[in-house]
Amino acid sequence: MAVKIRLQRHGSKKRPFYFIVVADARSPRDGKFIQKLGTYNPLTVPATIQLDRQKSLEWLHKGAQPTDTVRQILSFKGVLYLKHLLRGVKLGLFDEAAAMQKFQEWYSDHEANVQKRTEEHKKQQRANRQRPVVKKATPAETKAPEAPAEEAKAEGSEPA
Repeated sequence: MAVKIRLQRHGSKKRPFYFIVVADARSPRDGKFIQKLGTYNPLTVPATIQLDRQKSLEWLHKGAQPTDTVRQILSFKGVLYLKHLLRGVKLGLFDEAAAMQKFQEWYSDHEANVQKRTEEHKKQQRANRQRPVVKKATPAETKAPEAPAEEAKAEGSEPA
């Protein structure tokens, strides 16, 4: 039986909300699933992802194949990096304590980057709300409306 880690859509029309689930590859998208691993809300900035890292890692070790979108989510949350580090432990390249230290360093750096991007986005949103777009007038537009009539009199013809 082929097992997939995939998204299960919920939410109303044009307001998607997803559950990250483990399901048989033959079952329908929103049908029966084996286990729920987390949630994904793409409408927030940044996207809200809640994921049980241990359960995800267990299913990856059992051979469950993530879909493309779920692979990106697992990579973003560090599950695939953790699997990579644990593979190194299994091969004897380093011990488990060193692997966990590497993961904690990566995770703290990653969270700092996400926080920085979130702050930049909020700052950009505030700046866009505060500055209304005002078109500056050109010098030709600032002339008085009587100016064309005065120019016509100076030339000696009547204005139309």
